Amino acid sequence: MAYTNVWLELCGGICVDRIQIEGNVPLCGKIKVQGAKNGALPIMAAAVLHRGMTVIKNCPRILDVEYMSEILRELGCLVWREDSALFINAENVDGGIVRSEYATKLRASVILTGSLLGRCGRAVLPYPGGCTIGMRPIDLHLKALTQMGAEVISAEDGLMLRTQKMRGSTIEFPFPSVGATENAILGAVLAEGITVLQGCAVEPEIEELCRFLCEKGACISGIGSTQLVISGVKKLKDSVHRLMSDRIVAGTYLLAAAGTRGSISLYDVCWEHLRYLLRTLSDAGAQISAEGSEIHMDAKQAVYPVKCLVTRPYPGFPTDLQSQMMVFLSRARGISRIEENMFESRFQIVEELKRMGADIEIEGNCAVIRGVSNLKGNFVRARELRGGAALVSAALMAEGRTILSGTEYIRRGYEDIVRDYTQLGADIKETG
Repeated sequence: MAYTNVWLELCGGICVDRIQIEGNVPLCGKIKVQGAKNGALPIMAAAVLHRGMTVIKNCPRILDVEYMSEILRELGCLVWREDSALFINAENVDGGIVRSEYATKLRASVILTGSLLGRCGRAVLPYPGGCTIGMRPIDLHLKALTQMGAEVISAEDGLMLRTQKMRGSTIEFPFPSVGATENAILGAVLAEGITVLQGCAVEPEIEELCRFLCEKGACISGIGSTQLVISGVKKLKDSVHRLMSDRIVAGTYLLAAAGTRGSISLYDVCWEHLRYLLRTLSDAGAQISAEGSEIHMDAKQAVYPVKCLVTRPYPGFPTDLQSQMMVFLSRARGISRIEENMFESRFQIVEELKRMGADIEIEGNCAVIRGVSNLKGNFVRARELRGGAALVSAALMAEGRTILSGTEYIRRGYEDIVRDYTQLGADIKETG
């Protein structure tokens, strides 16, 4: 299936590349948060380890999931949907070779490496693609897998890894890389012996992957900590798993509502995963309460700047919400500063925001944001996923009409951002 066809299927057969927004309307209402993109993709990769069925409930209908589905089909899996549930039958996976064009579009395709080594003893794939937010090298992935017995052969167009058998090892990560942690976990599940992973990333998506694997019969201890101990097992079993909510989508909607000085409620969300953001919004003047699986926010007085916000690995402030935070702060009453420590190209939306009237200066890896009274609608273009979602937020905050192009980036991680904002009272629609 070609890329265009996947996109058309998600859009109901209508090819749309633009969103039109009439801004300056406070977002108000209640909305359900979709399943987690960054939880779904490694779990889909993990399904390859099992010669049988995996069912992922609450799986978001987004382009990145469709890309991964096409890659799994190419590997021999049967993949289909029934409402919000994704079914994967990986009984006939063979060969471990990924040739698909989708692998070059999807950064998370590299997570298949650990699974394919564990299942097939070989992983051949092109260099992973994704958003243009920085270099994001995979050296930590390869180093971990090599320590577990894999041989790496690099070529101009991709990678080949092979092993007689993955074996347990003690691996210490010098940096808490989410992807490298996930790949090492996947490589260790069917390995001989015990694998100890030290300095692991502790993002909620790592916990989600570990819980999923344990449901399938894996033996993992230390879940939620920086040290995981994985005892290799002979085989896994069929399972049904319900995916957690997407904390980045939830944060995007909270920041958009705060920027419009609105009042919203999110449900089916884990507020504990958003502690840093909720505290920051509270400091900015928003009134927030969290109860059970719901978050309620009144942002009529969310007008204060943030002196210095630094992106860090979880539980720090997530880089995936940095662009959305920058948009919110563009109308704060004072000067804010954001320091980006994760990716070198996360400030791509600055020029677009300046065209809308924002006052932002870049100083190395820092952005200095001087709040203005209003943003103005304009023609803008998304160049990556989170920046695209942030530009929608800017348009919702701005006076007048904004036309946003490049919306295919947004569909990589948001099921239907137009539907969701319409439900919250926005004047927003897709245009051809």
